[in-house]
Amino acid sequence: MSTPAVSTNLTQPAATAEAAPLERDVLRRPMRRKVRTPLSAHGEPMVWLTGGALAIAVVMIVVLLGYIFFQGISTFWPSPVVQLTLRDGKKVLGEVTRSETFRPEEPFYAGLDSHLTQSVRQTITEAGGYADRELVRTGNFELSGTHFEWVNEVLIENQQTPEWALVLERLSWGRFYGMPAQFLVDGQVVADTPTSVWNEFQKHHPAVRHRWQQRRDLDAQIGRVNDRLEDGRLVLRGIELRDQKGSPEWKAQREQLDEVQARADKALAEIEPMINEIVRENARYQLVLSTVEGARAELALADVVRAYPANQLGFGGKLAVYLSRWWEFLTDDPREANSEGGVYPAIFGTVLMTLLMTLAVVPFGVLAALYLREYSRCGPIVTAVRIAINNLAGVPSIVFGVFGLGFFCYIVGGYIDRGPTSPWQKAPW
Repeated sequence: MSTPAVSTNLTQPAATAEAAPLERDVLRRPMRRKVRTPLSAHGEPMVWLTGGALAIAVVMIVVLLGYIFFQGISTFWPSPVVQLTLRDGKKVLGEVTRSETFRPEEPFYAGLDSHLTQSVRQTITEAGGYADRELVRTGNFELSGTHFEWVNEVLIENQQTPEWALVLERLSWGRFYGMPAQFLVDGQVVADTPTSVWNEFQKHHPAVRHRWQQRRDLDAQIGRVNDRLEDGRLVLRGIELRDQKGSPEWKAQREQLDEVQARADKALAEIEPMINEIVRENARYQLVLSTVEGARAELALADVVRAYPANQLGFGGKLAVYLSRWWEFLTDDPREANSEGGVYPAIFGTVLMTLLMTLAVVPFGVLAALYLREYSRCGPIVTAVRIAINNLAGVPSIVFGVFGLGFFCYIVGGYIDRGPTSPWQKAPW
């Protein structure tokens, strides 16, 4: 017996009737506003403290890196050369590197001329007891004995930018600042006006520098020849120290060293005349500059790395000097006690050492890490290794470098250098 079907239309009005009052209640109910809690109410105070410290640290790092980047990227940009005439009649020529505000003390006033002391003291007093000064890179070390000089702005009477102020970057003695006076070839004056002197310099300097580079390459060849001679001599000396002088091995090495010596003598006989010719040719050209104090200096073109009239350069000229300095910095050897020149040897040595250490250490390091992580049992050796790894990861490498310098160089090296009779000498500090 089948169950009669119940029509769904019979129940629909009842559901609608029940839902209608609910909809009316919702419509009559006032809308609730979403309450916004303040941002400070989210999280605990310590979370905000630690998060704020992290944000401040990140900002400090970004600012520091930005400052270092800006200072580094602008270091090689050429500055104008200023001529400062002081109130006591002294003249200073050079590039302003930085300025600062300071409070003059009594030794500052004692170093002034008597007729300037009162007026300078009054000017500084009216300024609140402070004064400004500029650090000027004056160069000309062989004449002045200093590379930089502080100039107090209260003593400056006049400031100019001479049109023909030249900046010379040299192989030694640092920079030189002066005005072009003469250009000499074989000791004879071929130009005596600033424009003609500068034209002669631009004409001859590239060839002089090219010959200087050739001479440096020839010197490197002489060094390689001497290295081969020294290697052969050391091998022969080692045989002699084993009391085997006169043995067949010693005779063979002696004959080989004689052959190396003969080839070296032949190579030196070819190289030395070439070097002498380059030196003789480059010595023909000199540039004479007059300083702001009235002195005259005769400079060999072979010693000049770069020269430019700083106050005549446009943007293109400054950019050319800037890029040439960067190229020299990345590809040349250092000079002047690492204060000028390039860092190519340091870059090459660092990259080569990193590659060699990577090839040597990575396979053993990976295998050691797998063993420590997967197979090793906890024991005194494994514990010591893990402590050493954590120590290396947590301590800056420069700390280990300083420790190595002090222990191995000053202590162990001092013991070795002093000898067994009196090994522990007094520390140099």
